Amino acid sequence: MATVFPGFSVEMIQFFKKLKRNNRREWFQPRKYLFEQHAKEPMLELVAAINVQLMKFAPAFVTDPKKALFRIYRDTRFSGDKTPYKTHIAASFSRRAPEHLGSGGFYFSVSDSEIEVAGGIYHPTPETMLAVRAHIAENHKELRKILAAKDVRRLLGNLQGAELTRSPKGFDPAHPAADLIKKKDWILDINLDAGLATTPKLQVEIVDRFRAMAPFIEFMNRAVPARKPANDLLEYCL
Repeated sequence: MATVFPGFSVEMIQFFKKLKRNNRREWFQPRKYLFEQHAKEPMLELVAAINVQLMKFAPAFVTDPKKALFRIYRDTRFSGDKTPYKTHIAASFSRRAPEHLGSGGFYFSVSDSEIEVAGGIYHPTPETMLAVRAHIAENHKELRKILAAKDVRRLLGNLQGAELTRSPKGFDPAHPAADLIKKKDWILDINLDAGLATTPKLQVEIVDRFRAMAPFIEFMNRAVPARKPANDLLEYCL
């Protein structure tokens, strides 16, 4: 497996442009092979190439490419938007062991119009949210130092995520980390020029940002409580 991804083809760009205009099953199904040829298969190659580099600075997050990829099909059950397909292709790298369910990880997506690179903890369970807030309250100076690092500021910008209007119950509104504790998500998220998608620079730009956010991911995951599988069968199934 090559360790340098050459970039997606122009056909991938064209496919997603057309999908945005024709987001319905009748159009997609006869052209599914184009999605697999120009988007899915190259994405698997890109994930495999990124895995090689993750081994150097975040080996616990190396993920089987087939498990890393998100499905193209949208979950429309609770959405007002009933279009059936996503108009991008995405992958995530997380600690897959059962005891680390719900922990933070790395993410990126590619479409015809943008490339998104992100990482952190998004929409955590109440248990995880409380644990993260307590961890931040006790170690906020360390977190601020991580977020202020030159590469984080240059490559990823500011910490993002939805937040409460006031400090959550049990936390002092005057705490020096109140702004961090009020958050409901803790993510670093940046959009890159879509033109990178068809060049070898795509892999470089993604990995550079994963490397920059790795200390942040490690910090956040120290807060996530370990979860012991209920039984051996559950552990096997996960």
